[in-house]
Amino acid sequence: MHTLNADLHCHSSISDGTLAPEVLAAHAKANGVELWALTDHDELRGQHRARAAAAALGLPYLTGTEVSVTFAGETVHIVGLGFDPDDTRLAEGLARTRGGRELRAREMAEDLARVGIKGAFEGALKYVGNPDLISRTHFARYLVEIGACRDTQEVFRRYLTEGKPGYVPHRWAALGDAVRWIVEAGGIAVIAHPGRYKLTPNQEYALFSDFKEHGGRAVEVVTGSHTAQDYVKYASMAREFGLLASRGSDFHSPEESHTDLGALPYLPGEVQPVWTALQERVLRP
Repeated sequence: MHTLNADLHCHSSISDGTLAPEVLAAHAKANGVELWALTDHDELRGQHRARAAAAALGLPYLTGTEVSVTFAGETVHIVGLGFDPDDTRLAEGLARTRGGRELRAREMAEDLARVGIKGAFEGALKYVGNPDLISRTHFARYLVEIGACRDTQEVFRRYLTEGKPGYVPHRWAALGDAVRWIVEAGGIAVIAHPGRYKLTPNQEYALFSDFKEHGGRAVEVVTGSHTAQDYVKYASMAREFGLLASRGSDFHSPEESHTDLGALPYLPGEVQPVWTALQERVLRP
């Protein structure tokens, strides 16, 4: 189970990835992924397409999403795995979470215009099509397109982050609500890439404690943005809090992502993989 090449965190063009769900499924299969989940931000519309594509390829599949949460003033992401993709309460909760994206995006564009970057809202919208799903990533792609930055990594060093032009905070779902939506839909909630958050040690401990209290059951130990030291740290925290361990590349695009689908190290042997608790929820060909 620890050497299963599971990739349970990636994004399609339904949210802020660049590949369609069907193309992602083929890419996962070609890269040797043995259990796959599409986890678009605050959205379920790609689930049936991803499931059908995976089935056609003989690739076992878990439903997925990534819910945006505000915790201690920071944006934190909670992945849901193995839920009913047609659950009404989950869909309604995600719709409410998406609802503020367009207003935030227009404010981001206004701020960028003040430093000479015009038309950013319309430019970003070209990369997503739906204002309900517009994100900083779409702005970053536009800034690369117009030559303001060489790549999206440079964009996030110079723009769109706290204290830089184009940064606008957004209040997302509450942690307890996000976990409840996932659990009540029959899934398992997972703290996504905890090594990315700018939380103090006390705030991080509170995040894990509150998450567990609300019914959360897993944490991403091995993920694209984690270092080897992070693998060790979050494997230890998984054991301390009695959480299952997940693994996912957080793949968005062949041109932008540091870690390809299926290319992560295996989970450490001392943790219990999240998929051991999801065997009945795996959609097999």
